[in-house]
Amino acid sequence: MHYVAMIRGQEYAVEIREGEPEVYSLLIDGKPLEVDARVISETTLSLLTNNESYNIESEQAPDGSENLLVRGELVKVEVLDLRTSRLRKAQETSGRVDGPVVISSPMPGKVVAVLVEEGQEVEEGQGVVVVEAMKMENELQSPRAGVVTGLMAQEGVAVEGGAILCTIE
Repeated sequence: MHYVAMIRGQEYAVEIREGEPEVYSLLIDGKPLEVDARVISETTLSLLTNNESYNIESEQAPDGSENLLVRGELVKVEVLDLRTSRLRKAQETSGRVDGPVVISSPMPGKVVAVLVEEGQEVEEGQGVVVVEAMKMENELQSPRAGVVTGLMAQEGVAVEGGAILCTIE
């Protein structure tokens, strides 16, 4: 399974493969790591790697990330699947542009809902279009406040990755 881990503002590519039960082979930014992981309780994990033992306490943060206590140090970790990571990057990139912002489909899929109308005012973070890809629905949000123009998205229509769905001015 492929993931992206965000730790202290740094992004790490993570691939996880389970070998034997509770034994995992990881590739973190291309570097291999063998980990023996045991669940101690709902919030405690015991790891053994490179002949070192770690007890990790975790709690869910309000923003969806995890706060981990590792050897007395608090570390905030957010783990995203590849699709969510790509979607977030597409939304962040489109939000950095002055002037009109184009909202595009981050991957091939089907428009399952159009949440706005042409000429409608939207707030930053407001849902605009929902695209279903790989049996999961992805709500595309407005990267900034503005007015919807050039609404191309139509409910029930298949779209290619990169297809323009609407513009926010």
